[in-house]
Amino acid sequence: MKKLLVVSLLLALSFGCSNYNSGELTGVPDRKGWFESQPYGMVIVPMGSFNMGPSDQDVAWAMNSFSKTVSVDAFWMDATEITNNEYRQFVFYVRDSIMRRKLGEQIEDFLISEDDFGNPIEPPIINWDVEIDMYDEEQVEILNEMYLAEHERFYRRKEIDTRKLMFEYYRVDMQQAAKKSNRYNFDTKEYNGSFVNAQGETMDVEDRSAFVLRDVINVYPDTLCWISDFTYSYNEPYTNMYFWHPSYDNYPVVGVNWKQARAFSIYRTQYQNDFLLSQGEGFVQDFRLPSETEWEYAARGDLDLSMYPWGGMYTRNKSGCFLANFKPLRGNYIDDGGLIPVTVGSYAPNEYGLFDMAGNVSEWTANAFDESAYSFMHDMNPDYKYEALPDDPASMKRKVIRGGSWKDIGYFLQNGTRTYEFQDSSKSYIGFRCVRSYLGSN
Repeated sequence: MKKLLVVSLLLALSFGCSNYNSGELTGVPDRKGWFESQPYGMVIVPMGSFNMGPSDQDVAWAMNSFSKTVSVDAFWMDATEITNNEYRQFVFYVRDSIMRRKLGEQIEDFLISEDDFGNPIEPPIINWDVEIDMYDEEQVEILNEMYLAEHERFYRRKEIDTRKLMFEYYRVDMQQAAKKSNRYNFDTKEYNGSFVNAQGETMDVEDRSAFVLRDVINVYPDTLCWISDFTYSYNEPYTNMYFWHPSYDNYPVVGVNWKQARAFSIYRTQYQNDFLLSQGEGFVQDFRLPSETEWEYAARGDLDLSMYPWGGMYTRNKSGCFLANFKPLRGNYIDDGGLIPVTVGSYAPNEYGLFDMAGNVSEWTANAFDESAYSFMHDMNPDYKYEALPDDPASMKRKVIRGGSWKDIGYFLQNGTRTYEFQDSSKSYIGFRCVRSYLGSN
């Protein structure tokens, strides 16, 4: 009888409490429905198929692409390029988090080392509810090392030492985790493969943490790119003002290399998911850089075979006005309304509601550049990535950029034109925007 009671209790716990009362397969109960609301500043790009590649003759004889029919899943995309003010939020987050950790080493209120039940948190997390008091002598003394030394100050102003704005982040390397040799062996109860870490070292896989790669990167834009990009050109005023001055808040951020753009996407994902977690809601897909296929598909705006995002074959409208910010004619930069980048959204959007998919600034994509990539990429969500190692040759560190910029001629504005820049290069004419995969397929 005792055994019978135990069996009955186990059955009750297994079936009765889970509401599996019908004897029919009905799925796990109490699953909340999900509706993905529109992310702020993004527009939906529906799934579809299109002819990827040049829509005109290859006048530059680049010979790095050909027409190929591909299909792309639905995704959200930033309506405009990431602006100076949006990127500045990232810089401020990095600055403030470093400050709080430094303060927390001596003032315990700035770090949370125990959870609500008294269990230790290791490492401690930042307490964002405590404000930094710049009138408190103790706090000011602790934070002095965050500022430039007096002999390094050009204008005798107390300024943050931007070299110390280092962002530590983690990413999961799905490509290495997906290799058959790196899968968990259920017979031997262990991993038998190897992986390459962020420093280029080959290590044995001990557990799942092997595929969580750590990186540390400085997040401050290269403001000197305005000078280094151009010889015998007076661009000094932009070095001091373009990123920081309020008049440029809604201009596209430039001077950001590929790794910084990726780090921003990781921060943006973390920032939103932390908020959703605090509200008891489920996570969303990660923000990321678009693949070059996604970028071209979005730029075409459902106008297949169109040469430019606006659908026509010309860079002017019927009134004779230029339709993007680029280098028109023989170098009359201002004839389109701007000498350098202009405020995002200054020109009409394409059919998907995306602004500046041609001109203003070129945009980083997630993909590595290979002249023959179109020939070996899959035709469903084509994607070619290569995580360049520190000792790799420069040719392996090329990333695809798209869209053309304020300093480019019309050829680079075409939807099918692809070119590249090195991932550690920061230019005054390259920015980026983020995408986020749509949850579901309808």
